[in-house]
Order: sequence, then structure tokens, then C-alpha cells
Amino acid sequence: MSEGITLSCSGLVKSFREGGLVVDVLKGVDLTVAPADRLVIIGSSGSGKSTLLHLLGGLDMPTSGEVIVAGKRLTDLSEQACGELRNNTLGFIYQFHHLLPEFTALENVAMPLLIRGVDIAEAENSATEMLDKVDMSHRMQHKPAELSGGERQRVAIARALVTRPQCILADEPTGNLDEHTAQQIFDIMLELNQQNNVSLIMVTHNMSLASRFDKVLELHDGRLQEYEG
Repeated sequence: MSEGITLSCSGLVKSFREGGLVVDVLKGVDLTVAPADRLVIIGSSGSGKSTLLHLLGGLDMPTSGEVIVAGKRLTDLSEQACGELRNNTLGFIYQFHHLLPEFTALENVAMPLLIRGVDIAEAENSATEMLDKVDMSHRMQHKPAELSGGERQRVAIARALVTRPQCILADEPTGNLDEHTAQQIFDIMLELNQQNNVSLIMVTHNMSLASRFDKVLELHDGRLQEYEG
């Protein structure tokens, strides 16, 4: 693994076939992310921001190019090995929280550790600690339907961070929240980024949030570039 690099991609191309046409969504994206980096990706709807995050997280494979996470080239890994690498290295936060409705907040946050094979008591202790960090310890036994939108997103953040990932990939994580709640959620993400030395890559349309990042990149015409403002 290259020293000081958490995640990188080079020459990343992603094409989709629509009828008889081949549409190139990404046309050669290069990106290097170091520990504790905070970068945001902006761009118009349909520009490929979510597609790029999915490729970086190994949720989809590129048409060409490579993604390296924690020193491992994703295209070299089996589906199972890729899943294990995701569980050990990456955390995902989405616009829609994707919490499991039949489980409590505590159970939802503990789930990634249980999938990893961690003992139930240890997993629940770690989940309790992380829920406390996002000010949700008083709601641990509530199911998602009993929580507000902001509370559900706090639980989703705790779930993403409970595995102590090296990098968080966040896709419009505050997109469904009012501005005040969005700022609160974002403050939590930045604080945890600084405390835990976790890299943070976020896609957003919210320019007031984007302006608080160290680096703002724009995805335009299939390529990633520094945002000119």
C-alpha cells in the first residue's frame, strides 16, 4: 500500500448501454484520498456522482480503470473478498438511511459487526458507544419508524462508523433533512472525521455544506476537476 493513501482510483471509466447507444458516464476519473482527508464532490443531476461513489466503494465495477482500497485492487478480488474489504475499511451513508425497520437503533448499528463475526455483547457495547457519540443513547431501543428523520440519519452515521472504517462514503447524507438538522448531522460527521482520522468523501448539492470541506471537486462531462466557484 502506498504510504499515506487510503483510497485511490485511476483512469476510471463507466459506460452504460441504453438501447443501441453506449453512454459514457465517467470518462477517466483520477482521485487520491489520504487519511483524514475531507473532500466533497458536486455536479449536476445525472453527472455520475453516485456512480462514482459506488465504484469507489466496490458496490459496482468500472468498465475500465482501477480502484485501490487499503492497498488492494478491487478488480483483483472475489465478490466475497470485496465484501469483507468493504466491511473492514469503508463506511457508507446514504440519503435514505436504509435502516432495517424490524430492528432497534442498537441492533441496526451492531449489525455490521455481527456480520463480521464479532461477539454479540462486544458488538452491542461498540454500538452503544457510537450511538452515544451521535447523541442517540436515549433512543437505542426505538425502531426506525419511531424516530425522526434526523434521528434516523444519526443512527445511520453511527452504523457507518461502528466498524472504525478508514473512509466514509456519503451520498447526499443530509438531502432529506431541513437546513438546521442537516448542519447538525454534518457537524457530527466532521467531528468524527477529525477524532477518528477517518477520510470523508461526500456527494452533495448543498453548497453551504460543500464550502466547509477542505477540497471541493466537480464532476463535469465525466471528469473530476477542482471546483472553480
